[in-house]
Amino acid sequence: MLEVLVVIAVILAIAIAAVLILAATKPDTLRVQRSVSIKAPPERIFPLISDFHQWLTWSPYERKDPAMKRTYGGAERGKGAVYAWEGDKNVGSGRMEILEASPSQKVVIKLDFFTPFEGHNTAEFTMLPQGDGTHVTWVMHGPARFVTRLIQIFMNLDNMIGKDFEAGLANLKTITEK
Repeated sequence: MLEVLVVIAVILAIAIAAVLILAATKPDTLRVQRSVSIKAPPERIFPLISDFHQWLTWSPYERKDPAMKRTYGGAERGKGAVYAWEGDKNVGSGRMEILEASPSQKVVIKLDFFTPFEGHNTAEFTMLPQGDGTHVTWVMHGPARFVTRLIQIFMNLDNMIGKDFEAGLANLKTITEK
């Protein structure tokens, strides 16, 4: 019986070591990017992104917890605008601040997650005119702490977060193409 327990302990130790080693080999940065072409000028899209109050109309995260508590601060919109949220386990809590808002071209946001996992990233939206429309790209990038790299062994964060980005971009497309 003791020999079986020793064998189980050794196998368990090897499995844990393998997971930790695998996590250590994951990239130390996280980047998720999605794009969409929208048949609308950048001037129609930009206000929906540069004003956190407008995110209620298109952001997929707003629908994940209808009871989420939201607070706004700083500037009304554009550079210096702040949005903080506290929600359930689906959205956690965090804070966003617009660092740059180049009219109808680009919005750069400092994105801080506090729960369920702490993370500090940058989100960027770029709007490039293309013919009678606009190519919109939503990207999030930042450091991947060790816990993030551990999670990536069991979940594909690019697919998980990317689906939300795709839904948000589809919502922007629907709203602005009307």
